[in-house]
Amino acid sequence: MSRSFVRNSKFRHVFGQAAKADQCYDDIRISQMTWDSNFCSVNPKFVAMIVDASGGGAFMVLPLTKTGRIDMSYPTVCGHTGPVLDIEFCPHNDNIIASSSEDCSVMIWEIPDGGLTLPLTDPVVKLEGHSKRVGLLNWHPTAHNVLMSLLLRATAASATLRRARRGWGTCPRGAWRSTSVRSPGSTNYMSGNVSPSS
Repeated sequence: MSRSFVRNSKFRHVFGQAAKADQCYDDIRISQMTWDSNFCSVNPKFVAMIVDASGGGAFMVLPLTKTGRIDMSYPTVCGHTGPVLDIEFCPHNDNIIASSSEDCSVMIWEIPDGGLTLPLTDPVVKLEGHSKRVGLLNWHPTAHNVLMSLLLRATAASATLRRARRGWGTCPRGAWRSTSVRSPGSTNYMSGNVSPSS
């Protein structure tokens, strides 16, 4: 005779409580793009989400205090000519956010303290020179103004092959240039995406 039993757990009868409607973000058209990124980024001041946009890519940056129903005409950050694939706030400056896109570019934006009142179309810096769409972004957690962007190769043999690009520079403004270096004995490129010109 077999006896079925339930393993004891201190979390068995713990249930979450849904947030109230006035504490949520409502009526936001999140992008339908299928890609390997989070489609959002949060810091102590803002929350940013990639949204559907016609004629290019866009993302929305909202102050954390602006909850509830978001108007369809709320201003967006819309400078890319292709769909935005990833966004990432700078860990050292809450007003700086980087975005990458299918248009083979990375853009760095400065968000005003109170949030956007008009659509933002001019980036602080536009990083060009990528040969393929830029899929993922990541700021260095401890070094100031170091940004890494990844190009994912779409090959059947290995979807995890990546070309890494690392950037150094000053946010928000500075003299920028691109460099590329081949690793010794390797066919892959490790590219310095931006660096302050000397």
